[in-house]
Amino acid sequence: MGDRRATPRTALPAASFGAASVDIYAPQWRNFIFVAPFLFFFTTLLLVPLFWGMWLSFHKADTFSSGNFVGFGNYIRLFHDKVFLQSVWNTFYFVLLTVPTLALIGLFLALCLNRRTRTAAVLRTLFFSSSVLSVTIVTLIWRIVFIPNVGLLSTIYGWFGATAPAFISDPSLAMIGIAIATVWWCIGLPMMLFLSALQQIPQDIYEAAALDNANRWQTLRSITLPSIKRTFVLVVIVQIVLQFQLCGQAWLMTRGGPNNLTKPIVLYIYDTAFRRWDLGMGAAASEVLFILILMAAMAQYLVTRNKAGQA
Repeated sequence: MGDRRATPRTALPAASFGAASVDIYAPQWRNFIFVAPFLFFFTTLLLVPLFWGMWLSFHKADTFSSGNFVGFGNYIRLFHDKVFLQSVWNTFYFVLLTVPTLALIGLFLALCLNRRTRTAAVLRTLFFSSSVLSVTIVTLIWRIVFIPNVGLLSTIYGWFGATAPAFISDPSLAMIGIAIATVWWCIGLPMMLFLSALQQIPQDIYEAAALDNANRWQTLRSITLPSIKRTFVLVVIVQIVLQFQLCGQAWLMTRGGPNNLTKPIVLYIYDTAFRRWDLGMGAAASEVLFILILMAAMAQYLVTRNKAGQA
């Protein structure tokens, strides 16, 4: 048989058509076609409304015209509006009620349900199932729970001869009632994020800790919590962004009352822009909300990053 030793392959030119060879590493603009649909919708649905809202906030505008340029006039009127200032406080109060609760309860549920058992799988499904409901269904359920005299909560309190708290009509409890409904509705996402992080921790570390006779508290403090620190930051930032956008629960449960004590910024924007037809002032309120969300998320991120760097 003949000699079948492999012969070295020579590099061939990329393409040669009687002219200079084509550089295969040169950028090919036809690849832009693949990202063009995303860029189109990203620009038209996000960037254009963002900058148009900024431009609109500096104008005295209504539904039919952009009006005259007023500079910071809308912002000055905004911060002299007691209803707007009340809505800012309401939103911060709601965020303080919900974000720590969602993070801590979500972590607790994830620690309890991080098991490879059928019971744990069923419970994970039950706790996550509320997250797929619409805001209308969630508020309907909790209005039935909180309705005075005949609601589920009043019935349970009545068994013990007590009076149930008026979570819908009491000014001091209305926002707490909305927060309870929101935590029940949104707890699924934090729980699943924490579960995903817990399942990424190598089991070898826990086995080594068991060999060193570490108890559960020592394992939790020294292994589990440091390993999911980044996930905890992610959960907090995501929930801050989401809960600052409170609107549907407050509108459907209390209509922003009593006495505007549960009216959040988003509901104020809706009332101002689409019920009072003051689009300029509504746009200014939207920009304030955008800045507040950005500041809150960045502050949380920077504080956590500095603590991680010092550790």
